[in-house]
Amino acid sequence: MTPLYFDHNATTPLLAEVVEAMEPYLTTHFGNPSSSHVYGREAKAAVERARASVASLVGASPDELIFTSGGTEATQLALRGSLTHPLEASHLITTTVEHPATARTVDALQAEGAQVTRLGVDAGGLVSVDALTAALHSNTRWFSVIHGHNETGVLQHLPGLSAVTRRHQVLLHVDAAQSAGKVPLSLSEDGLDLITLAAHKLYGPKGVGALVVRKGVRLRPLQRGAGQEHGLRAGTENVASIVGFGVACEAARRDLQESAARLTSLREQLSEALHAGVPGLIIAGAQSTRLPNTVYALFPGVSGAALLAKAPGVAASTGSACHDGQEAPPQVLLEMKVPIERALGAVRLSLGRHTMPEHVDAAAAELIAAFAGLR
Repeated sequence: MTPLYFDHNATTPLLAEVVEAMEPYLTTHFGNPSSSHVYGREAKAAVERARASVASLVGASPDELIFTSGGTEATQLALRGSLTHPLEASHLITTTVEHPATARTVDALQAEGAQVTRLGVDAGGLVSVDALTAALHSNTRWFSVIHGHNETGVLQHLPGLSAVTRRHQVLLHVDAAQSAGKVPLSLSEDGLDLITLAAHKLYGPKGVGALVVRKGVRLRPLQRGAGQEHGLRAGTENVASIVGFGVACEAARRDLQESAARLTSLREQLSEALHAGVPGLIIAGAQSTRLPNTVYALFPGVSGAALLAKAPGVAASTGSACHDGQEAPPQVLLEMKVPIERALGAVRLSLGRHTMPEHVDAAAAELIAAFAGLR
């Protein structure tokens, strides 16, 4: 039996139109975009068409977008590349609930001499505007925050945060790997300076992402070479994947409103079914605005890992870590003041374009039966 796929926040399947668009650039149009002959010109034109498509998804212009190998590299370029002052003279602000791509980069910068402030979140998973304001120093260089949380799905209120960073002339970097293509996002309207994007979170290929850089923001390259990507990311472009990324963004932009409404309906259907079958169930972050596709369910009195082991027909994740055979609760839930014993029962269920109402009913029934068996 093929398990029902409820792990779209981990990765998404390629859309058929993405595969179709990529195929010629793996075969016929194989040229290097830096070559001046017809093969190179065709590849270069394809990259630029994709650049316009990806930029359009987040309200940016094509010359504000740098292609990278994925979201992690984009975040590295944003956080390290924007530090033109000595690290010892730089104060950086982030949160305690970031994706490891941000969190580990900040840890390294701190070890190298930067001053770091990590803001906590409230019970709803939100960063306080007042806390951000209070954390600012005269030498604060940037504030980096995840927009749609990869586990809880909680969405930060970007206009409120950007109003603070703009007022104090501090750069705002947003990790939008999970939110882009699921909810509206705009570089200018939301007041952002740097945006991380990842193709495989919105039905594009793995191994390609982008950093959106607002005009006027200065970066230094981390990878030097022949000068591709406006001199900020050297190396021959991954043409086929970039083409797929562009088509995935076109589809996301085209279908955004309809898809968000449909996924929100399915999300609520799943939440209601789990609440009905699991007394004491909690949906983390339910009091906050969330990604339309994410349900972070906390099953009482059981381990989330054990629950999924008894529900092999549902492909999902827990967010927990395992060290020496011992489960560690998801950090984001501890930051949201969820008791450890409740946090250990977390299961993240993330829906996607191909999720149907009958899939939701079947997944809920299997999880409820697994819970009853464990109890």
